[in-house]
Amino acid sequence: MALEPARTADAEAVVSLVESAFRGEPSRVGWTTEADLLGGRRTGGDEISSILDDPDQALLLKRDKAGGLEASVVLRREGEHCWLGMLAVKPALQDRGIGRQVMAEAESWAQAQWDSRRMRMSVIAQRGELISWYERRGYRLTGERKAFFYGDPRFGEPRRGDLFFVLMEKVLPPAG
Repeated sequence: MALEPARTADAEAVVSLVESAFRGEPSRVGWTTEADLLGGRRTGGDEISSILDDPDQALLLKRDKAGGLEASVVLRREGEHCWLGMLAVKPALQDRGIGRQVMAEAESWAQAQWDSRRMRMSVIAQRGELISWYERRGYRLTGERKAFFYGDPRFGEPRRGDLFFVLMEKVLPPAG
């Protein structure tokens, strides 16, 4: 599998993919839905444009043979580590190993392009099934927590008042 960097022309398709994977009724086809925890938007064209304009971020895409989007992931460089976020797979394809492959390719990309030694991410603590999925792929809970973005509609409309993030980390093997 080869991931390719997103272009400005991909922004609308990326927003559609991410929204379908995380929010609303379309997300319920897959297993990564946040629809019971959050309503509203997961991302928007403003956020995607900001990512594309930032040299310390990369938005990588997996396309099908016809050129349509199957998956996307965002990487953000911070010193010797890299943040992985917005890993989205088309809901109807979520049980085919694509997410695992995209994550592995994203880790390799971060090592090759940025010499990253650790991959970090934040996950909503109430998403136990997703946390377990990441743990099976080598990520470990760090014990750190972050507050949820209550009151900021750019991150969704919480359906409950106890949301917070846990931080996870994976030490990447030496490149080569």
